[in-house]
Amino acid sequence: MAGPLSHIKVLDLSRVLAGPWASQNLADLGAEVIKIERPGVGDDSRAFGPPWVKDASGKDTKDSAYFTSANRGKKSITLNISAPEGQAIARELAKRSDVLLENYKYGDLARYGLGYDDLNALNPRLVYCSVTGFGQTGPYRERPGYDFMIQGMGGMMSVTGEPDSAPGGGPQRAGVPIADIITGMYASIAICAALAGRERTGRGQHLDLALLDSQIALLAYQNTNYFSTGQPPKRIGNLHPNIVPYQPFRSSDGDVILACGNDNLFRKFCEAAGCQHLAADSRFASNGKRVENRAELTRLLQEVFAKKTTAEWVDLLEAAGVPNGPINNIAQVFAEPQVKARGVRLELENASGVKVPLVASPMKFSETPVEYRLAPPALGQHTEEVLRGLGKSDAEIAQLRSKKIV
Repeated sequence: MAGPLSHIKVLDLSRVLAGPWASQNLADLGAEVIKIERPGVGDDSRAFGPPWVKDASGKDTKDSAYFTSANRGKKSITLNISAPEGQAIARELAKRSDVLLENYKYGDLARYGLGYDDLNALNPRLVYCSVTGFGQTGPYRERPGYDFMIQGMGGMMSVTGEPDSAPGGGPQRAGVPIADIITGMYASIAICAALAGRERTGRGQHLDLALLDSQIALLAYQNTNYFSTGQPPKRIGNLHPNIVPYQPFRSSDGDVILACGNDNLFRKFCEAAGCQHLAADSRFASNGKRVENRAELTRLLQEVFAKKTTAEWVDLLEAAGVPNGPINNIAQVFAEPQVKARGVRLELENASGVKVPLVASPMKFSETPVEYRLAPPALGQHTEEVLRGLGKSDAEIAQLRSKKIV
């Protein structure tokens, strides 16, 4: 069956990661996504290399591996929206679309006649999603926003990393642009909700997604821990502020993560590991007590874990039903039997005939499975196809090219 959003057309004016992450989700769910890019340059992230995508001969292309992570399933059209002719084409596409996604700075698209009010007048059913650093309101709304600075401003770096007093201590950003990604995920949810709401009202609406808002929301219980205590949470490295033991330990040849989310799991672990006396110790009998006596328990458990290899601990604890796992590098991730069985890695053939390795959507549907129809597009790959769909003749398209509108 066709994807759940196969009836939806998306006009994507976003670039880099937060917006493209959302539009890739919509494409995975079956939507037709037309990605507008600047002529000759394209999405900024095409230049975020090395590494670069290879061509059929194994040589580097001008497209980065970064770009491929967020742009499968889309059709690329080059269009100069700073020119009146380009603006007119964008409006034609918006009239035919269900969703418009953009991440220009506050007010920029309104200068081109492509703001929400402009397009709502043309197409009242349009769901118009704006993704910015700080949103459409507030004193910071005109500031540019980038993931790294948002991780800092939004509190993520204050709770990520080792304490200042520990070796290598100090604030750390996450290993991926988590503010961008979570904003893209919230945008995906908001767009689907607005489309569902449109089924009842017949009208679209303006969605206002901000990186700062999304990053703060992602802090989850760290926010409510602060509300409850009045004290900002501190960096505690790989430890969990509310659960013990929930951390990595050094084995005889590597590392293993132990995740005892309740007292029963801690007792099961102690039995499997041959340290039942720790479960009976009043200092460690409940999670609350283990949090209070974290340092001493960690010291004692480290002595236990040093006696076996990581593989031995994984096998032993898996058999006992105790959550655990190794700390894998990315190569080891894709070598995991479970990852292979779930089809997490896939390949799509691009316009040059090269099979591009990608990561599959984690969304699984029993009736309308995700389909991977298009590899990340070459710059402007679908320009003529899209323009012909608007009724443009070959002569009109040639004229647009000569004027560098497309």
